[in-house]
Amino acid sequence: MAQFGFENDIHNVLKLDMPLTNAPMARWQRKATASTSKTTGPVSPGSRSLSTSKTPNKTPGKNGKTQSTPSKVGGDRYIPTRNSNQMDVASFLLSKENEPAEAQPTETQKAWSTTLNGYDLEEAKILHLSGKPLNAPEGYQNNLKVLYSQVPTPASIKKSRYISTVPERILDAPDIRNDFYLHLMDWGPRNILAVALNHTVYLWDAPTGCIVMLMKLQPDDYISSVSWSKDGTFLAVGTSDCKVQLWNVESQKRLRSMASHTARISSLSWNDHILSSGAKSGHIHHHDVRVAEHHVSTLSGHRQEVCGLKWSPDGRFLASGGNDNMVYVWPGVQESIVNMQTPVQSLSEHQAAVKALAWCPWQSNILASGGGTSDRHIRIWNVNSGSCVSSLDTHSQISSLLFVPNYKELVSSHGFAHDNIIIWKYPSFSKVAELEGHEGRVLNMSLSPDGTTVASVAADETVRLWNCFEKDPVKKMPKPTSSIIHQPIR
Repeated sequence: MAQFGFENDIHNVLKLDMPLTNAPMARWQRKATASTSKTTGPVSPGSRSLSTSKTPNKTPGKNGKTQSTPSKVGGDRYIPTRNSNQMDVASFLLSKENEPAEAQPTETQKAWSTTLNGYDLEEAKILHLSGKPLNAPEGYQNNLKVLYSQVPTPASIKKSRYISTVPERILDAPDIRNDFYLHLMDWGPRNILAVALNHTVYLWDAPTGCIVMLMKLQPDDYISSVSWSKDGTFLAVGTSDCKVQLWNVESQKRLRSMASHTARISSLSWNDHILSSGAKSGHIHHHDVRVAEHHVSTLSGHRQEVCGLKWSPDGRFLASGGNDNMVYVWPGVQESIVNMQTPVQSLSEHQAAVKALAWCPWQSNILASGGGTSDRHIRIWNVNSGSCVSSLDTHSQISSLLFVPNYKELVSSHGFAHDNIIIWKYPSFSKVAELEGHEGRVLNMSLSPDGTTVASVAADETVRLWNCFEKDPVKKMPKPTSSIIHQPIR
């Protein structure tokens, strides 16, 4: 029977629905017993007190002794006891956080810091987030100071460039011949602009604005080309009656008339004392203006009119463009060899007449050429190898090209269909500016001696001066249209 009673007790314990007779009294039962013992006497272990009295201040300890219990306000939080040394350290740390950044710790505080941490906190800091920066050691120099404290020099300051799209001056050019193949204007080294108006040549002095008539042909003839010598003393004039006249501008007298061609002289170019002329017959003649027998050599390569002719600045090559869509590069004329009639390069990629030719002043082997209406391309050539370095479709007839040394840019003038002037960045061919104003196709362009102004003459019978390449650019406001000076050439 004892075995069955033991199993019954085990079963009741596992079900957890019977009170444990041998277990210690629960805490709530002890509290209820202690609170009711004062008023009603002892409470049975199975009954639960509903009293709401406070927890007694004394609780039994482990050894049977009572100890004080925390009040209800503070809960069961444990407050340790601190000695006076720890209180001083805590006071020091609180004052350290609240003191200004400029305040320095006292000697006592430094001693406490060293005692607690084993080292001085001020000396152990790596980053100082507040307060004054640390002074560099005496004699220390920062080699990287130039990267962030160098004072910019005037040359390093980027200046803004303003390009006016309004011409600085407009000159009337009545009776100008609207012929794509002719060269009717040239700006000389002495700052004199020569313009051919039908059968008359006029000179415009840029500094003074004075205009004089240099020469006049018979009404049946006309001027087909003009070109200044390298020193600006002489002006070569090609005519429709197959002659090349040489004029002294200072005395306004004709020095000589050289006849060797059988057709009109469409283009002229100087190389010291050698004057080269290209004719409608396709021939190029070299004239030595110092001697009586001026015709010293003939270059035969073009099958149609020679409408472009340019000597390189160093005199090594002569470039010629023709109405046969060809560009030839000829060797320079030397005293001992005057009959070199074989071109150095024959360039045949253009699909129209090539009138526009320009040598690069800062790259002696670079030649720029421009095609007519059926081609419309600017092509850059390396004359040493004969290869086309780059090309650009301008979508318009190209009448002339100019390299501008001041900004290393290329200027092109156009006829059908845009009748404008475009400034290109060389060699990227990004468009810098577009100058519009001519009401007819631009026939010729010429650059001033100082490289700051471009003169353009067009079929609208005007010569326009564009001041776009100042050496020291400053930002200016555009001039009003009403202040443009209209001045006749004649």
